Amino acid sequence: MFGRRPLSEKEFERLAVFANQAAIAIKNAQLFTEVAQLTHRLEAENLYLREEIKLDHNFEEIVGESPSIKAVLRLIEQVAPMDSTVLIRGDTGTGKELLARAIHNLSPRKARSLVKVNCGAIPSNLVESELFGHEKGSFTGALQRRIGRFELADGGTIFLDEVGELPLDAQIKLLRVLQEREVERVGSGHSIKVNVRVIAATNRDLHAAVKAGSFRADLLYRLNVFPIEVPPLSTRASDIPLLVNQFVGKFSHKMGKKIDGVSQATMDRLMKYAWPGNIRELENVIERATILANGPLLQIDEVMLQGNSAPLLPVADSLEDVERAHILRILQDTNWVIEGKQGAATRLALHPNTLRSRMQKLSIRKPLPTV
Repeated sequence: MFGRRPLSEKEFERLAVFANQAAIAIKNAQLFTEVAQLTHRLEAENLYLREEIKLDHNFEEIVGESPSIKAVLRLIEQVAPMDSTVLIRGDTGTGKELLARAIHNLSPRKARSLVKVNCGAIPSNLVESELFGHEKGSFTGALQRRIGRFELADGGTIFLDEVGELPLDAQIKLLRVLQEREVERVGSGHSIKVNVRVIAATNRDLHAAVKAGSFRADLLYRLNVFPIEVPPLSTRASDIPLLVNQFVGKFSHKMGKKIDGVSQATMDRLMKYAWPGNIRELENVIERATILANGPLLQIDEVMLQGNSAPLLPVADSLEDVERAHILRILQDTNWVIEGKQGAATRLALHPNTLRSRMQKLSIRKPLPTV
């Protein structure tokens, strides 16, 4: 009864126009979604890079001429151009992050980000969110979508420091990423392909951890494609003068002091010390000595070395506390006179304006006279 008449030519033209407009609208919606996702990712990358800029990356080179460090440098030169996974093992303070940065900077991925993750510093319940991201509302406190570190590193390199501290459930997820090259955000059922080179580092014996059941054997095999062992500073005594000169230059510039180096007696003492904290301990010692320096040559005695893990002064709980106490003592000795040959700035080997700036930062003020 209700027969369907054929479309007229004008109706067909209108329908064709509508279909084209609908197709354009759908395409625009898809493009809008893609642009929104890309914008969100770029915002996350920019936030990460802004935080990275705040960190101290003054050392672009690995300092050393010893045979052991030269062997490490040769390995870096060989593996950097490849895309192979690298596992760096070394004691705390040996400079594992510096090696990872060197590998990235010598690789074809150097134009993209090197994204760092300290696996030992992430609460166990947030590891998956940190590494792989999460969707809004996927758990309590997930107020917005978060891009994970693997997505941030897409096209670049991810550095998993202290990888041996990852909980077992996160190890399973990491294994999948290494195998499938894709991640899945917490609360999402969709996989996202990632093109990431993985560099991992640890101060643990992961083979022993596998035997103890705290680390997965299959993950170790995936990570241990190209192992690099970082020598402790105790086996690199010939590199100590080079490292000392580097740190003296760094901290004298940072503190506005005129420091030429260390005395020969100090250098001999540094060469003989065992350095259980490796390069990081040496750096801390030089920083502390620079704070306390009253002349062009740093003087470091046995007391400073043996008590390196303890404060030098009863009130000093940090390097800033040490500096504050030292400046206060000099100011009191000079009756709070800053300028002149007998002033505090001269005794501290600082420009008067630099001393005033340090006093302001450390909240040091001349006490009001008593009545």
